Amino acid sequence: MSTTTTAPLTVTDAETLILAARRAADAAGVPASITVLDAGGNLLAFRRDERAVLISGETSTAKAYTALQLNAPTADLVDLSSRTALPLPAHRAEQALLFIAGGVPIRRDGQLIGALGLGGGAPEQDHAFATAALKELG
Repeated sequence: MSTTTTAPLTVTDAETLILAARRAADAAGVPASITVLDAGGNLLAFRRDERAVLISGETSTAKAYTALQLNAPTADLVDLSSRTALPLPAHRAEQALLFIAGGVPIRRDGQLIGALGLGGGAPEQDHAFATAALKELG
């Protein structure tokens, strides 16, 4: 019986995501913050455009964390959060969940390996930038 392991998210992957998200945001004229978390919720890469509002760094990280913990794009969770009480994961209770579009899980071979979050634009823009970046990862 052979077992296959899914390769974890690497720094090279994170840099690819940061650059792709930055290109998408720049093309739309949106100064953004971009966060990449690994499967454990640890910061792997971060970039904040110097013109982006300061809180966008916090929101991009919270969106990535939410997408990771719930294994779903935050755009899909907006309506759910208004109808359901979602518990905060006990192991990282200091990190807030944020139910605003812009966070997406990163999967490889169907396995969750991390998350990407964007902040700085309208929620729909942040979601579009994040999904565009995921396409570059392949």
